[in-house]
Amino acid sequence: YWLKAIKTSSNKKSATLPRRGDVQTFWKGLVLLCKIKVSLSPLCSQGLFGVPELSGPAGFQMAQHQALREAEFLVHKACTHPPGAVTVETFDQLSDSLCRVADLADFIKVAHPDAAFREAAERTCVEIGTVVEILNTNVDLCQSLKNLLGNEAVLATLDSDTRRVAELFMFDFEISGIHLDYSKRSKAVALNVKLLDLYHVFLSGSQLPNAIDKQVLPEHIRHCFSIDGNRVQISGLHADSPNELVREAAYKIFLYPNTSLLLCLDELLACRHELATLVGYESFAHRALKGTMAKTPETVMKFLKLLTEKLSDRTSKDFKMMKEMKKKTHTTNPEVMPWDHAYLSSAIRTEMFNIDPSIYSPYFSLGACMEGLNCLFTQLLGVYFQAEQPKMGELWSEDVRKLAVVHETEGVLGYIYCDFFRRLDKPHQDCHFTIRGGRLRDDGVYQLPVVVLMLSLPPPSGRTPSLLTPSMVENLFHEMGHAMHSMLGRTHYQHVTGTRCSTDFAEVPSILMEYFASDYRVLSQFARHYQTGEPLPENLVSRLCESKRVCSAADTQLQIFYAALDQVYHGKPQYRSTTDILREMQEKFYGLPYVNDTAWQLRFSHLVGYGAKYYSYLMSRAVASMVWRQCFLQDPFSRVMGERYRREMLAHGGSKEPVLMVQGMLQKTPTIEDFVDALVLDLNTNVKSSV
Repeated sequence: YWLKAIKTSSNKKSATLPRRGDVQTFWKGLVLLCKIKVSLSPLCSQGLFGVPELSGPAGFQMAQHQALREAEFLVHKACTHPPGAVTVETFDQLSDSLCRVADLADFIKVAHPDAAFREAAERTCVEIGTVVEILNTNVDLCQSLKNLLGNEAVLATLDSDTRRVAELFMFDFEISGIHLDYSKRSKAVALNVKLLDLYHVFLSGSQLPNAIDKQVLPEHIRHCFSIDGNRVQISGLHADSPNELVREAAYKIFLYPNTSLLLCLDELLACRHELATLVGYESFAHRALKGTMAKTPETVMKFLKLLTEKLSDRTSKDFKMMKEMKKKTHTTNPEVMPWDHAYLSSAIRTEMFNIDPSIYSPYFSLGACMEGLNCLFTQLLGVYFQAEQPKMGELWSEDVRKLAVVHETEGVLGYIYCDFFRRLDKPHQDCHFTIRGGRLRDDGVYQLPVVVLMLSLPPPSGRTPSLLTPSMVENLFHEMGHAMHSMLGRTHYQHVTGTRCSTDFAEVPSILMEYFASDYRVLSQFARHYQTGEPLPENLVSRLCESKRVCSAADTQLQIFYAALDQVYHGKPQYRSTTDILREMQEKFYGLPYVNDTAWQLRFSHLVGYGAKYYSYLMSRAVASMVWRQCFLQDPFSRVMGERYRREMLAHGGSKEPVLMVQGMLQKTPTIEDFVDALVLDLNTNVKSSV
């Protein structure tokens, strides 16, 4: 099933993942599926992801029309049915009917190799998004929910999950301005629709290269860039280049301000603020952070400032080390500049530990890594992977593989499509996409979740399997953490299934997996040289873990700067340019100087998907660190802790307050100071290596 992608050591007894691929397992799987009454008809038809309509680009229009017809029926049902649990179930059905099309289209618009599919999916995303914004200001629809939440007798009959989902749907109405008069509601819809367009323009512009006349660049570095006639195309920062002039040129040219994109960002931020104040919030940040672990912008800034204070000495030492390293390169500019950070950090690590990814890669074939994940999940959670044979037309690329995630007693939990290999026109990014959320259907059958993991791994070549660097292994484990959250977050309602939870909690399961990916006890179970079968030496893992601490305070400080910039952009209006704000935040929170005539914010694509929430990476890492130390450091294979992890954190999706889930896992309520201390402790001690 996995072809060359999962070649493992020729000396190992099995060249495939455990418990997968043979006829006996296949037939047992069919019997099991029949027993739990899972309908496979949607996944067995031709068309992308088994959706019959999606055998061609025009199918998106058909799927969209079908979803809108279903939505119309469900809106009528919600508005006419007496208040009760069925009200929430109908709302969830409505959400599901739209999300099943929109989420799928959201993935296809970036990943499909056929431009016609991508364009059709993009149009569908805009259309469905517009419908959602209109529904969020539908007074009659909202009134049906108010009738439920205002009826104490009926509320008393609802379970806690149903009540929370009802409150979350009401929150969606409130932040869309349902309480406003008709004129203001219409304004809110118009702003949301306008924002959809601005998001598209900004994201597209943030990825575009900048061009310059090649005569401007010294001749000896032109070959480092793409040349188009008399123009040189700069499509990235070239941060790892050993040539200082290349790094400097790339930084200044790639980040040179684009006037139209600056105006787009200004308009985007202004629209967000106008929308937030229109519906009753002080700022967009206040609106975005409601329901998160942090709850308010003030808490986020307290977190970032306290972390900056605690890291101050370490950060200064890191930049001092970089300066010393730069002197060794015979530079003409002895000061450490922003384009030096990544390169000098790497150079220091290489000098201190001689970390060469090519030494590690032979031990990390993709097949071995998937075996390792399979074994880990089996021991921790009682789940394993089983290869599935896709139907014709189900995949968008022939190198995509489909896995069923199976629990040892509960049966099939869901499906993961593994789009792991690099290819032309595929975004060079690692992502988890929800294609279909899990939910309990009216007929009592659980709708199984479907997700895609998209990575950028080297494909197998000849007799050589796909070999991963340590960072690729970490990314694979990270994204698989998201996937298992989606599989095990088996909530009654799809609106809160899996990763559909607050952003500052959603990254916890994925970051936690990074700790497992760096623990020798875990790695030793699967890391074998693909040719000789030799196990990965423990000292290589120890050196790798030690190297990650080098300049880690400066790296963290850079993330703090990004998070602080994001908060200020989405706070109260500053009445100055985004570049002036960038300059001030860089001076306050980074430590390296701003470079004139640059606009890094125009490459900050996270401003769209993570607006006012970029801090989530740091806060989630703090929680993951605490969970690792307290629950898994002593025994990374503990089934007791694995079951507790599923029960307290993974199972609820977004149906429970994030702080309560963390509290249940840690058996205490952590403070901001606890979060900061966890991150600082991570930088000072090697918590990821074997005890």
